[in-house]
Amino acid sequence: MRRRRITTVLGALAAAAALAVSVPSSAYAAQGVLIVNGQAHEEPSGCYSVDWFPTSVTNHTDAIAEVHSGPDCTGQVEWLVYPGETYHTETAQSVFIL
Repeated sequence: MRRRRITTVLGALAAAAALAVSVPSSAYAAQGVLIVNGQAHEEPSGCYSVDWFPTSVTNHTDAIAEVHSGPDCTGQVEWLVYPGETYHTETAQSVFIL
């Protein structure tokens, strides 16, 4: 009984380790290009500041980009830019994508 439990635990640990190794690091970034005010961000991930107004956000990724009213992706989400869409704004201060 005890040997069976040890074998089960070791099997579970081995499976978890194999899964952790098989997940690519790019799984945490969107695939494609996010363009904020003409600046292209390949394989984007995280928060991007808006550096001038009016702002243009073009999403050529496989993820949804959130346009935030505050700096550092704070404040309300002003708009969701879906893959293939472009959004123009005069009030956004940052863009978040994962």
